[in-house]
Amino acid sequence: MNTTTTTVSSVHNSSKFTYKDFTWCLSLFGTAVGAGVLFLPIKAGAGGFWPLVILALIAAPMTWFAHKSLARFVLSAKNPQSDITDTVEEHFGKTGANLITFAYFFAIYPIVLIYGVGITNTVDSFLVNQVGMESIPRWLLSGALIAAMTAGVVFGKELMLKATSIMVYPLVFILLALSFYLIPDWNTSMMNVSPEWSSVPSIIWLAIPIIVFSFNHSPIISQFTKEQRMQHGENAVKKTDAITGGAAMMLMGFVMFFVFSVVLSLSPQQLAMAQEQNISVLSYLANVHESPLISILGPVVAFAAITSSYFGHFLGAHEGLVGLVKSRSQSPVNKIEKMSLIFIVVTTWIVAIINPSILGMIETMGAPMIAAILFLMPVFAMHKVPAMAKYKTSAPVQIFTVICGVAAISSVIYGAL
Repeated sequence: MNTTTTTVSSVHNSSKFTYKDFTWCLSLFGTAVGAGVLFLPIKAGAGGFWPLVILALIAAPMTWFAHKSLARFVLSAKNPQSDITDTVEEHFGKTGANLITFAYFFAIYPIVLIYGVGITNTVDSFLVNQVGMESIPRWLLSGALIAAMTAGVVFGKELMLKATSIMVYPLVFILLALSFYLIPDWNTSMMNVSPEWSSVPSIIWLAIPIIVFSFNHSPIISQFTKEQRMQHGENAVKKTDAITGGAAMMLMGFVMFFVFSVVLSLSPQQLAMAQEQNISVLSYLANVHESPLISILGPVVAFAAITSSYFGHFLGAHEGLVGLVKSRSQSPVNKIEKMSLIFIVVTTWIVAIINPSILGMIETMGAPMIAAILFLMPVFAMHKVPAMAKYKTSAPVQIFTVICGVAAISSVIYGAL
């Protein structure tokens, strides 16, 4: 009798959207809102106003369908304690697990390189334009910044993780405040950019990788799904669907409002200039806006966003590289950890000195691997893994998810040709 009552109660609770569910929405939302959002207006607005409207409309379903499919993939594991790596090994064997681990490392590692370039350009722009200093030699500035951020991870990991989790919410609030603050500067210059309608599909196609990158919160999906399964058992799929849907709607509402506000306050020429200078849109706003508030707040917010994102991605890249090397080497774990750390720091420093295009790196290095794991792998498993049969999403959802994943990868290949 008690068991029946508990089960009924569990089903009843699973059907309600609780405050705890809302806090999980915020966690997923906070994972996605990072430095990528600061470069999104530059790329998304490059094709004009109306392609941006279409991108905004497809962003939410694209994000929701992919992340809920990945959550269902984790739910399909026999062991409730299994994370995404365990689930891949269970369904695809050791070889499949190694392949996915390799792909996952190369989805995260380029982002660390991107943030090395981003933090150097943000601080350099701030020192030159707001402080009035001469540029510090790039090799010295980038080395000092990367060393300082890495030291924060190595010597104060717990403190840094707490600090970055706390920073998310003020960061979100300030970005929202800036979005409203820019409303008086809105103008129609972007609306006057009217590309041939025949070219709109290609504009959207080429912008999909930056949407994938900026809305991605797959790193937290594994832990999130495990907790929902522990709490709700067989009803966890309803919870993960609802929470990932809530997070996708929040992301579309908040992030796209920020993107539209920035894009409408600048001209197409200014967006092109921001891309040429290889700085975030907030750093560019600080350089061209007369408001003292934006000239100081813009670089500070950009610095906070890039720093907080760097910590999490550095840890993920380091753990991934250690895992890859450990499975192929007989060296002591301590030695592997130190060598992996040195490799990531040195390569990030070298790339920061070279200063390649940040948007180019996002599109060519970050987005394709994320798209493969997030958009294609779960749908492939739905058709090849018996345990995924009851977690299948509807055919239209699968088709849309695969189209978005293939579009993200193919647009990168097209851009490289």
